[in-house]
Amino acid sequence: MPRRALAAVADLPESGSRAVDVDGRSILLCRTSAGIFAVENMCSHAFSRLDEGKVKGPHIFCPLHGIRFDLRTGVPNGNLTRRLLTTYKVSIEDGDVFVDLP
Repeated sequence: MPRRALAAVADLPESGSRAVDVDGRSILLCRTSAGIFAVENMCSHAFSRLDEGKVKGPHIFCPLHGIRFDLRTGVPNGNLTRRLLTTYKVSIEDGDVFVDLP
């Protein structure tokens, strides 16, 4: 699995997110009080982008219908979907965010 540097930690807003396009897919980097996480930038219910969603704790809320996803596991909380978000392993090295991508 290739490991790629996608952003500098300093470029990620506190309790916020930033979308990064990698090889035709959108990866959402989320900086939270619980750490930095990377998930597929697509709600598994309505297939809309999550990058305008609110980040609170280790969760992101879909801006379309408000479904909450756990950024650590991709598990949704709500009745609209049971499909998990794809999550990616993140590591921090010398101030850069590295993500393991398939």
